[in-house]
Amino acid sequence: MSLLVVGLSHRSAPVSVLERASLSADAKVKLLHDTLAAEPATEATVLATCNRIELYADVDKFHAGVAELSTLLAQHSGVALEELTPYLYVHYEDRAVHHLFSVACGLDSMVVGEGQILGQIKDALALGQELHTAGRLINDLFQQALRVGKRAHSETGIDRAGQSLVTFGLEQLAVGTPVVEWAAGKRALVIGAGSMSSLAAATLARVGVAEIVVANRTAERAERLAEILVASGTGVSAAAVPMARVADELTRVDVVVSCTGATGLVLTADDVLDAVSWGSVPDPAPRTPAGPADRGSAPDPAPQSPAGLESADVVARLVAAAEGGRRLADAGAARTISAPVEGDGCPVGPDGRAALTGVDANSLELHGTWADQGEAAAQRQPRRSTRTQPLATTVRLALLDLAMPRDIDAAVHRIPGVRLVDIESLAEASADAPMAADVDAVRGIVAQEVAAFGAAQRAAHITPTVVALRAMAAEVVAMEVARLDGRVPDLDERQRAEVTQTVRRVVDKLLHAPTVRVKQLASEPGGAGYAEALRELFDLDPQTVASVSRADAADPMNDDDPGRAS
Repeated sequence: MSLLVVGLSHRSAPVSVLERASLSADAKVKLLHDTLAAEPATEATVLATCNRIELYADVDKFHAGVAELSTLLAQHSGVALEELTPYLYVHYEDRAVHHLFSVACGLDSMVVGEGQILGQIKDALALGQELHTAGRLINDLFQQALRVGKRAHSETGIDRAGQSLVTFGLEQLAVGTPVVEWAAGKRALVIGAGSMSSLAAATLARVGVAEIVVANRTAERAERLAEILVASGTGVSAAAVPMARVADELTRVDVVVSCTGATGLVLTADDVLDAVSWGSVPDPAPRTPAGPADRGSAPDPAPQSPAGLESADVVARLVAAAEGGRRLADAGAARTISAPVEGDGCPVGPDGRAALTGVDANSLELHGTWADQGEAAAQRQPRRSTRTQPLATTVRLALLDLAMPRDIDAAVHRIPGVRLVDIESLAEASADAPMAADVDAVRGIVAQEVAAFGAAQRAAHITPTVVALRAMAAEVVAMEVARLDGRVPDLDERQRAEVTQTVRRVVDKLLHAPTVRVKQLASEPGGAGYAEALRELFDLDPQTVASVSRADAADPMNDDDPGRAS
């Protein structure tokens, strides 16, 4: 096994780099094709989630593999190699297996113990299988990772060590108040209708918001989500609105959750500033699913704004801050809404999310716990903890941005009366979260499974040689029985069958102990040389062994393979 993984994640890279390095669906396909076209790699797949991009490959040369995979990641992510390199990590052989198994268990996630990563690992394997870039090693590795992740969740309480990213985000918005009390009676706007937005909507309905408005580029999906929410039995009022109505809805809601696949900002600082300046008291009349309400009657000639917001220099400072962050289009004068691509995969990635047709409200919650968390990496750049308003400030509008790249301009946290929680601030808040005792149990499971996987792979390496040895023995038996027929032609069928069976039993008994023992020895560290020794001792034809290996590799799903990990 020469497994190599090269990647970056929230633990090694700042959010700004992860945003720029995200891969589209087409980029994933091209990346895998180019990886297999590269000389060091024989099979590969890519695990690209909201907070990690990892390229897994079976390589025959370590240093050449690292160089090639790093170059390909930079090329297809659009981030220059010299800029990307400081944030890349490399794992090889057993360390690579340990890394993936830890990821599958949620130990490397932003919210420890989250389960959605298992679906993303399954998608990565399916992509490799679909493109025929996943061979025996990748299939065994990722299928075993899925089993390890399920084992961790079933045998331990790792689920209690973390929580849904949506729930965690709402807790940060509530600032110490129980979420159910904080959310009671509020109006919410959910931007996006993919799996993460659907989870957010279902969570908001469960914790008691009075009304949810769903805005999405594809109207049918927004309407379908609203219908599911109304039918969920939570008593929430829900309706769909077009994306063009988002600015209007901002003036009448208390909470906004945004999670789209847009490549630009969905809400700029100007959008939010206009909304909180328009009016600080939402329209008390609840919305019905029949259709979006107008903004209401014409505003007073001089609407009341939060103190200081009418000052031009405050707006100018907001625009300057946004420009400094390179996030506000046209110096804050224009809203940039880019159309997301709908599809399966990472809920906030550029390739969109799964369709909602036929999904009930309970199923929506199964999308939970999504993005990655873990211990703060030493390489992580220092971040300022000034992303939210002081607690004494009355929060007029609470914003939760779960998108990567971000949907909401980070500059809005400077607007009085606005509280913003995004992926970066969630990482800050959860970095020092206490580890549950179950985490140690999961780490033990990972260590056991890594050892078992390595032993199975090493044992599988000798299987073609053992098969070739037994094939040679069977051929010798057949030749000797044929020779016996020529020397003793008077044997009847019963006698001939008995002699043949006796010779086969003798050969099998002679081969049983050494073949079983050589598999045991080969499964131990440093046991790779036993296959070569066996070939040398029995003078096995290398072509025969190679043909067995090719047949085995051509059928990676063969469950009868004695070398298959289980």
